[in-house]
Amino acid sequence: MSMLRTFMSDLLETADAVVDPVGDECLDVLAPEPVRTAFGWHSELVRLGFGPTRSTGAIPVGLEGDWLNRVGTLLGERGQTGMRQLARPDAPAPSAPERLIEKALELPNAVWRLAGRRETWTRCLLLAFRYTATSDEKRDGVTWLGFNLGTGAILDPLLLARLGGHLADHTSWLTPEPEALEVAETGYADTASLTGRIPALLEHRVRAELDTFLHSMRRRLDRDRKRVHAYHDDLRQTAQAKLGKIRAVAPEKAEADHRRETLRIEAIEREYAAKIEDLKHKYALQIQAEWVQGLVLLVPVERFEILIKRRKGERIIAMDWHAPVRQMETPLDETGLGVDHVRLVCDELLHLTDATGQSCPACAKDRCRACHPAACPRCKL
Repeated sequence: MSMLRTFMSDLLETADAVVDPVGDECLDVLAPEPVRTAFGWHSELVRLGFGPTRSTGAIPVGLEGDWLNRVGTLLGERGQTGMRQLARPDAPAPSAPERLIEKALELPNAVWRLAGRRETWTRCLLLAFRYTATSDEKRDGVTWLGFNLGTGAILDPLLLARLGGHLADHTSWLTPEPEALEVAETGYADTASLTGRIPALLEHRVRAELDTFLHSMRRRLDRDRKRVHAYHDDLRQTAQAKLGKIRAVAPEKAEADHRRETLRIEAIEREYAAKIEDLKHKYALQIQAEWVQGLVLLVPVERFEILIKRRKGERIIAMDWHAPVRQMETPLDETGLGVDHVRLVCDELLHLTDATGQSCPACAKDRCRACHPAACPRCKL
């Protein structure tokens, strides 16, 4: 039985429909009124067909947008949130944690040392967003954001992909154990600040996934702009050449011809400006994104406690090595997008921030964006 057929069978059964498999590619469904309304069926008994060959009278079911919308109507808000626990793998913990940390954390203006390590559980918040980009063409897709609520780290796309692959390979859901729930409760306290950076992180991830589409769109825009410019520039040069010859004729005739060609040049310039404005509207980009699903994942981790020293101050941060996928997460980033492993430590409260945008554009002095998010403390800009 195909995955789509299995999914539809399970979905219809949860909606109180009676489902009977017919062969390898069909389902007979005795549907109650809510199911018939959601799928637009007029008959109480229908046959659904899956795959390339279907029996006569079967309704073809596929992954096109119409069917996805019908399934979404039937599901409603069910399945939008959930909690799952990953099993602790039967594999040894990393034997050289300092080497893992060296690859995952770089501090240009501070030093660190490993202060401790332990096996524990963490809560990872995974959020799925569906986005649609519309210009002269249309693209849509689904992107995931992830946060480790135990350490405050933003999960990078590679770690998210590996966790997603692990979930897909292990279809049996584990009920969260009380011990894991209790241990995973404690952790990073500033979750409001973490989730408050979702809009900027979502924009960054969506634009990264649309990079090929945006590059193609800019190439088509540049091609059309050059074509429009070449056409109107040729018309304008022809009119200007005629203006240069008018001076040799009689003054009374030259004045009329001069005025005619001048008006023609002005009309060409107005038409060119209108065509460029049309191109702006044609290639204007609109991106819309909406949240569609959230999952809290209890993950077994090896937690490393790292002592950060900067001048006369020090603090301890936590970094997790995710045991099911055997990967280290990126370090805590208290203001940015957590896109790399380089962090700067501020002098005031020892905040960890990424290395981009630290210098004030007005006075060129470094500032901590966590301590002073609104303006530079020196020049107030």
